[in-house]
Amino acid sequence: MKRTEILVIDTGGTFNKYYDPVKGELCIDAEGKAVETIARRAHIAIEHIRMIGKDSLHIDSQDRLELLAYLHRSEYDKCIVVHGTDTMYQSALYLDEAELDKQIVFTGAMYPWRISPDEAVANFTLAYAFCKFNDTKGVFVAMHGEVAPYDMLIKDKEAAVFKKVKID
Repeated sequence: MKRTEILVIDTGGTFNKYYDPVKGELCIDAEGKAVETIARRAHIAIEHIRMIGKDSLHIDSQDRLELLAYLHRSEYDKCIVVHGTDTMYQSALYLDEAELDKQIVFTGAMYPWRISPDEAVANFTLAYAFCKFNDTKGVFVAMHGEVAPYDMLIKDKEAAVFKKVKID
């Protein structure tokens, strides 16, 4: 039974990274604390699951198939996918090609929530608001103040921001 109208699938990515002083590197939080903390502080009711738990550079076709299978079985019509920004486009394209009759909104962050929370909070709440107040089905990206179909909002690595692109 659904408890909320929006499912959040957390796949990992920079959004969930933290600095591990023992390893001396950024690691992905296996518990997905960022999403739950943001939702709680913003008084947002979500159903949250954690799957994959990888930097998006390591997400492969098997991971995308697992994500697709979960979404296909899910009773939710609206879903936010927290995903790393490096391969967000590829995962969004994969889900779009599956032609699910759902609204799927990808979001993430260029900077880890635990290091600089503002971007992650803004991107997540933007994705949530889009889902809450828009019923358009399809695959979207919500990043840096914009929500657009996944193929119209692309990562500009040099500027470290997602930008709208024109499609002729």
